[in-house]
Amino acid sequence: MSSTPRFRHRSLLAVLAAGLAAFPLLAAAQSGNGDPSLPGVSQPADKGARPDDSAQSGDESTVPDAPPRNESIVTRPLGTDASTFKNEKIQPGAEPKADGDIKPSQGVGVFERMGARLPDLPPEKPYAGKADDAYGAFQRGYYLTAFQRALPRAQLGDPAAQTLIAELMSQGLGVKRDTKDAAFWYSKAAEGGDATSMFKYALILMEGHDVPRDQKKADDWMKKAAEAGQPSAEFNVAQMLTAANPGLKGLQMALPYYEKSAEQGIADAQYAVSQLYLNLPDLPPEKKARAREWLSRAANAGFDTAQLDMGIWLINGTGGKQDLENGFNWMRVAAYRGNVVAQNKLAHLYINAIGTKQDPVAAATWYVISRRAGLKDPELEDFYQGIEDYQQKAAIEAANKYRRAQ
Repeated sequence: MSSTPRFRHRSLLAVLAAGLAAFPLLAAAQSGNGDPSLPGVSQPADKGARPDDSAQSGDESTVPDAPPRNESIVTRPLGTDASTFKNEKIQPGAEPKADGDIKPSQGVGVFERMGARLPDLPPEKPYAGKADDAYGAFQRGYYLTAFQRALPRAQLGDPAAQTLIAELMSQGLGVKRDTKDAAFWYSKAAEGGDATSMFKYALILMEGHDVPRDQKKADDWMKKAAEAGQPSAEFNVAQMLTAANPGLKGLQMALPYYEKSAEQGIADAQYAVSQLYLNLPDLPPEKKARAREWLSRAANAGFDTAQLDMGIWLINGTGGKQDLENGFNWMRVAAYRGNVVAQNKLAHLYINAIGTKQDPVAAATWYVISRRAGLKDPELEDFYQGIEDYQQKAAIEAANKYRRAQ
C-alpha cells in the first residue's frame, strides 16, 4: 500500500530554502530558477563550416539574458590544458543514447557510493505470530479474496482490516472504486489507532475529497500518525513545523521528525537531513559528518535534486573529500533523469574537462537539451556559436534522440 509523502502547503525545496535562506552554504541548485551556471568559455572561437555539413536542423541559435551567475562548482583544475574546440574533431559517439544507458543506482547508503561491498544481512528471524490471511491474499494480488476475508473483521472493529478495506476501495482493487466509502473506513481505522489510516485520513481531510475539508482536524491526525511512527506523516509534520516557524527555530523543531522519516527510507526526508546537517549551527560534529551520507541515500533512491547536489558536493569537496569523476557521474545521472539544472551544468563540465575528457559535441548536446527546457545561459550560447557547424548539427541530432531515463 502506498504512503507517498504529500504536503499541500509548500514543497520540500520551498520550505527548506525559506528556512535556510540565512545560511550561505545552502546548495545553489535547489531550484530550477536558481544558479544554472558554471565557469564556461568566455571568448567564443571563430566559427567556420565543415564542407560536408552545411545544413543545420531547426533549432533557435540564440538565447536572451540568463539568470545571475553564482560560482557553485569549481573551475577546471589547475594544470589541465583545454584543447581548442576549433581544432578538436570529436564526434558525438554515444552521448546521449536514445534509450539512455545511464541508470541511477538502486543501492542505498554510503557503502555502495564508496564502492565497498555491502555487509551481509542479518539472518531473518522466524515469525511466530498469527498470519493475516487477508493481507496475505492482498500481497499475492488476490484482491477480491482479500476483501472478502477482511470485511467481517473490519465490521467487528479491527483497524488493520479496516485499513485494508479502505485501500482496496480507494484503488478499486477487486471491487468497484468508491472513495467515499474508503474515506469512511480510513476514519474508522484511524480512530482505532492504525498509523497508516491516520496519515491517509489526514490527507483526505486536507484535500476535502469525499469529506468536508478541515485543516485543523487534518493537522491533528497528521501529528498523531507521526507520533505513531508513520514515516510519511513524520516528514509532513516536519514540513508543517518549518512552514509555521520560518527560520532557525522551525528548522530545529523539524529536524527530529525529518531524521525519523529519513531513517525509515523517505528520500525527501533524507535530502532534508543532508541540508540541515550541513547548514544548521551547533549540531554535534558526528551529525555534520553524516551530511553527505544522507545526501547519498536520497540520490540512490532516485531523488534527482539530491543527485544534482551529490554531483556538486563531490566536485566542490562539500561535506567530504573532493571526487571529480564521481561528481561528474552523479551530474550525468541527474541530467539523464531530466533535471534541467544538471543538464546545464553537465555541459560546463564537458567544456572545462571536470571529471571527464573535454568534449564540445557532448557539451553542445546538453546545452541544447537544457535550452529547449527553458534554461538560458549566455556563456553556453557563446560557446555554442563558436563551434563548427558540423558539431552544432551533431549536437542537435543527439539532442533530438534524448529520452529521459525513467
